[in-house]
Amino acid sequence: MSIDDAHHDIPTPALSRRTVATALAGLGVLAALGVKGAAAETPQVRNIVLVHGLFADGSCWSEVIPPLQAKGFNVTSVQNPLTSLPEAVASVRKALDRQDGPTVLVGHSFGGMIISDAGAHEKVASLVYVAARAPDAGEDYAALAKTYPTPPASAGVVFDGDEGRLTEEAFLRDFAGDLPAAQAKALYAVQQPFDKALLAGKTANAAWRSKPSFYAVSSEDHTINPDLERFMAKRMGAKTIEVKASHVSMISQPDAINALILEAAGAR
Repeated sequence: MSIDDAHHDIPTPALSRRTVATALAGLGVLAALGVKGAAAETPQVRNIVLVHGLFADGSCWSEVIPPLQAKGFNVTSVQNPLTSLPEAVASVRKALDRQDGPTVLVGHSFGGMIISDAGAHEKVASLVYVAARAPDAGEDYAALAKTYPTPPASAGVVFDGDEGRLTEEAFLRDFAGDLPAAQAKALYAVQQPFDKALLAGKTANAAWRSKPSFYAVSSEDHTINPDLERFMAKRMGAKTIEVKASHVSMISQPDAINALILEAAGAR
């Protein structure tokens, strides 16, 4: 209802001028706050699918999952195979197929490549990138990353044959540097190795070009250059927040990440 319609419907002769003014002012407040408040209180999207990246598994979302569940969301954390990009994308598409309606798709780190591709799925309503790669369709992400200073964590990647992982020193210092030591070591213990073939993959889609997108930049990131994160967020026209956090902001700053996910859940 517009203010004009409201004014037309109110029987002004039977009310004092002050009563009418108060009623109209109240309608103005609702018009200004109602839509945004409703989105925060009762999100239009009830499903959230979380996608992890390299050096991690699905448990890296353990700090954000309970608060989202407490708000009534159906949350799924995908366990990526980390074998090849097509197989990782397929695992996310299967998770999306199981959702019962519109879904917010969230990706951390390398998971950003996966959600950029899988985000073309018809059930994906919006995308959230958390210190994540956000390539364009067919783009060589490695070439893009080389246009920025190399982050310290890159020196800590080691291979056993075709399987890559991050050394414990680099993991604790450059991947999860703002976590308490015991928590960072527990996270290191569940690190999943990735196949070298995964790094050669290029996305077939850039879902952020057609769907509402949100990006959380980690200003203290030593795994992806923060300036590269800012570039990707700006290029996609994402609603962007900047968090003073390491690469794992969803663990060290879960409230900020949850707030962004909630905003994405209210997007059309």
